[in-house]
Amino acid sequence: MYSLRRTAATASPILRQATRTYAAQANVQPPIQLFGVDGTYATALYTASAKQGSLDSVTAALQKLTTTLQSDKKVAMLIGNPTLSQQDKKIIVEVLSKAAGGDKAVGNLLSVMADNNRLGMLPQIAEAYNQLISAGKGEVEVTITSAAQLDSKVIKQLETSIGKSKFAGQGKKLKVQNKVKPEILGGLVVEIGDRTIDLSVQNKITKLNKMLTDAI
Repeated sequence: MYSLRRTAATASPILRQATRTYAAQANVQPPIQLFGVDGTYATALYTASAKQGSLDSVTAALQKLTTTLQSDKKVAMLIGNPTLSQQDKKIIVEVLSKAAGGDKAVGNLLSVMADNNRLGMLPQIAEAYNQLISAGKGEVEVTITSAAQLDSKVIKQLETSIGKSKFAGQGKKLKVQNKVKPEILGGLVVEIGDRTIDLSVQNKITKLNKMLTDAI
């Protein structure tokens, strides 16, 4: 997601101006640098929230929005529609702002996203914002993807091993979650911050197939 390496320079003029304004007013330095369009929006929101002292309330508002999109698939599909009229966008922003509890910073973000046809990226932006929040608390997000749900004891063992590795960083608190994706067939895919360690069976099969194809 963040490896796209598209910085604020490639974002819209509205977003670039908003990011510069927030930074100048708040003099806030995000704890980590994120890349891509989603990272740029999340950074702008983080900076504005820090200036207003509303990091926690914005986190709660984004969680409400995420829950809304997960529970209402029609809304989730609608915000990704690139053919929405300006009036439709205005209505959607009002609905989403209400779902977010009327948070001002989130409402402003939604308006900018609507102007630039980026409402469909809301889940990714919320995830990027949470990554900034975790980094600010000295936490490292770790996602362990497996073909089936892992036992809590196994997760704890993996957390201990990762915590001792060079990937986590000394003194960092790990924030571990287990995602289930049957399509990886077996093994694990471990994401530590912006690093990915793919030990899945599917990845091994893909590499084997490529090796056999190249040999023909």
